[in-house]
Amino acid sequence: MLYRPGERTESVWFPLLGVCTILAELDGPAVEVATVGDEGMVGLAVFLDVGSPTEPAVCQVAGRGLRMEADRFRHEIAVPDGQLQQTLQRFTQSMFAQLARNAGCNRSHRTRQRCARWLLMTADRMHSDQFVLTQKFLAQMLAVRRSSVSEVAGALADDGCISYSRGTITVLDRARLEANACTCYRVIREAIDATFPPAGKET
Repeated sequence: MLYRPGERTESVWFPLLGVCTILAELDGPAVEVATVGDEGMVGLAVFLDVGSPTEPAVCQVAGRGLRMEADRFRHEIAVPDGQLQQTLQRFTQSMFAQLARNAGCNRSHRTRQRCARWLLMTADRMHSDQFVLTQKFLAQMLAVRRSSVSEVAGALADDGCISYSRGTITVLDRARLEANACTCYRVIREAIDATFPPAGKET
């Protein structure tokens, strides 16, 4: 748990590897509303100076990252037109894009499409085609039952996209997996790349 709603945020985090998740705690199990990897930070409430966060944030796929005390962070972004402030403004816009797409995606797209999108985003943030991911966690992220996750993962494996063994996902054919994903993956990926353009594509 990185922070809880209603509590003072003492630190902000900059993931270098791994996946952090912003959750919506509903009447039932918590549901993912956004994820953060090495493209951004966890603790936007501090950056936006809006007081305590309204939703919890957790580290869902283990990795590594940097932590900065909130007071030090406020000092750093107080520099007028500073590079950190400008970068985080772009990241905030990419988060808005992700939130909008997630809201529409969870309502309109099939579980198989959403699962493929989530696996692609996780592979991107882990910088690896192999990562640890339990069915319980994936079910929470997709807001479905574990039996549905098992069915979808099996279908993607049968299609040659992935292999899944003992909680470890291996992406076997990225192009085929992206073909199974909804268009939301490409939209979110492009929003993230606009925040941190890939090497050779800086604007």
